[in-house]
Amino acid sequence: MKFGERLLPNLEEYKSRTSQFMKKVAVTTLALSTLTFSSVSADDSSDKELQTIYHVYINSHYVGAVTNQDNVKNILEDKLEDAQEEYKDYQVTWNNDITYIPENVFTAKTNNQEVLNNITKSMAVEANAFALVVDDKPVAYVKDKKAADEALKKIKLKYVSEDELKELEARKKDSTSSLPALKENETRLLEVSFKENVEAEKASVAPKEILTSDEAVDLLLKGSLEEKKYKVEEGDVIGSIAEKHKLTTAELLKLNPELDEKGALKIGSELNVTVSKPFVHTVVKKEVNKIEKIAHDKQVIKDSTMNKGDTKVKQEGKDGEKSVTFTSTEVNGSQTEKNIKEEKDLKEPVKYIVLKGTKETPSRGSGKFAWPTNGGYISSKQGPRWGKTHKGIDIARPDDKTIKSVDNGVVVSAGWDDGGYGNKVVIDHQNGYKTIYAHLDSISVSAGQTVGRGEKIGIMGTTGQSTGVHLHIEVYKNGSLINPLDVL
Repeated sequence: MKFGERLLPNLEEYKSRTSQFMKKVAVTTLALSTLTFSSVSADDSSDKELQTIYHVYINSHYVGAVTNQDNVKNILEDKLEDAQEEYKDYQVTWNNDITYIPENVFTAKTNNQEVLNNITKSMAVEANAFALVVDDKPVAYVKDKKAADEALKKIKLKYVSEDELKELEARKKDSTSSLPALKENETRLLEVSFKENVEAEKASVAPKEILTSDEAVDLLLKGSLEEKKYKVEEGDVIGSIAEKHKLTTAELLKLNPELDEKGALKIGSELNVTVSKPFVHTVVKKEVNKIEKIAHDKQVIKDSTMNKGDTKVKQEGKDGEKSVTFTSTEVNGSQTEKNIKEEKDLKEPVKYIVLKGTKETPSRGSGKFAWPTNGGYISSKQGPRWGKTHKGIDIARPDDKTIKSVDNGVVVSAGWDDGGYGNKVVIDHQNGYKTIYAHLDSISVSAGQTVGRGEKIGIMGTTGQSTGVHLHIEVYKNGSLINPLDVL
């Protein structure tokens, strides 16, 4: 090497020889001085004095040289003190290692300000923490092991009680004792764990990233967004789809900007129903005993001594009971598996028995109404009309104008009505129902006559207060007006 040339100090070599350097520092300094001054004497024109500069490394990366290493150290010490004051609850340190290598030179070539700027940018404080690692991926950071254990316990307590957890932990410590049979309606926790591999590991992280145990629980349960699609089915509306996927209507509309809240949904179209996917899933296994009902059967017995349409309860029904013991597996509160271990009947169900009349009585209706005309259409429904209530329905344009009784019954009256009905027939069906037929052109029955279901009672007309040929029919049940369309 020619006089005046200088090699940049090697950091790794410097570190590996540190101990020898410290032991031989006096000798090394003497030798360096001898070498330097010998070189100076070789050049009579040089009268410069030897001075020390410091090469600065962050980890193994060379940053530059400074005239005084204390300037750098003082800045770092001040910043570390400020950080320790700001994050009193944590043990903080620098995120990178900084090394100074001295070198004796005649001409000091340093870049003090540039080094300080680079160090300020590269050096940051970090705190000792514990990472909650899910399937080998750090998800959340907490202060210490206690906070990590507390967060995981709080997640489990979302799905089991404190007492259940304590009982399970005590039972695990005494694994030699066998489990007694469950009592009626008793539940016993068998296991509570995570579907994923969840561990707490030591870590170093920026203090601002450290969460409380409650914040860590929220993050682990909320998780990340998972894109999911839903295909629209018949009967779906925006509100029901949103509720089904635990979204608000506003959230669903935001995920699908092409939707109109008041518009119709196209069956078969796909909607974006992106939902949160938890980082952890809590698996709870339980052994359960439940007293369950055995539903009773219903039996109908036909009775020819009773009028058709009449019923009578012969025997009241009662549900039975059975004791069921099963194991249940739940994931985040939803049952995913159920295995029956034992079933035992405790009480037999009692059958519900009802008698149903089959005896035909010509003057008594069956309760099943026939259509009163041969075809036709409803020209006016029951309800408000022309400032008053239209009590029945109007049927017009049938295949022919024959009017028939809707069920068996006795004719109460048949003739002219002065109240605007024109020719009118009233039939009592002897079972609580009564029907009125109005505006007939002619009447084919008389008061006191028994008529059968579908029997002709007259011809359709336009008598009374009528605007055209049609049948006006009203239906009463136990004296109260009802809508004919509910029974015809």
